[in-house]
Amino acid sequence: MKIRKKKKQLSVVAKGLLIILMVPISMTIFVLTSVYWGDIQRLPIVHTLTESLKDAPKKMLDMDIPEKYIPIYKEAAKKYEIPWTLLAAHHRIETKFSTMNPLLSPVGAEGHMQFMPCTFVGWQHPSCSGKGKGAIPDEDKTNPDVIAKYGGYGIDANQDGKADPYQLEDAMFSAANYLASSGAAEGNLEKAIFMYNHSDEYVKEVLYYYQKYEEQHEKEGQAASSSP
Repeated sequence: MKIRKKKKQLSVVAKGLLIILMVPISMTIFVLTSVYWGDIQRLPIVHTLTESLKDAPKKMLDMDIPEKYIPIYKEAAKKYEIPWTLLAAHHRIETKFSTMNPLLSPVGAEGHMQFMPCTFVGWQHPSCSGKGKGAIPDEDKTNPDVIAKYGGYGIDANQDGKADPYQLEDAMFSAANYLASSGAAEGNLEKAIFMYNHSDEYVKEVLYYYQKYEEQHEKEGQAASSSP
């Protein structure tokens, strides 16, 4: 009984010492974090985490589709027989409805729908390998004849002689073309989304918005049909 009591007393003493030691350690961490927070934020993993936390509460606030884009989505989706709301979801995820500036990612994805040059122009292009940035001359990137030659997905939707990922209609029709060819035209949306970006998390994000837009579109349709 005496031994157990002694052990219990020692345990209490140890806890007290631990608390005393943790106070200056915690203060030190707090001070260092405050002083170097700007540098810490620039670390890739911290930047990713903070951006994710900032975006989370905004999901419900910034998911409305800009009205000006809906006719373009519908026109492109009709031609390639895919849901227009799927295009809207991709547009939201890729460039937040073209509000990203610039419309060029660090890995080389270009335009409103973030195409890698080799996907847009065609992987048969001699310079294409790896992740698809390639070394395609600028004049060839938007040339419909070059794109047709190398089997790319770029489309000259506005018939100006160029298939340009930085031109909105061209980008949407090109994305619809790619998604349809990847399975969306047959209803295999998950496969098509995964082919667009090989990430399970990306698939979840696009499906999240796609389903929200589908629900919103259905409600709007019901409201319109019930109005006098």
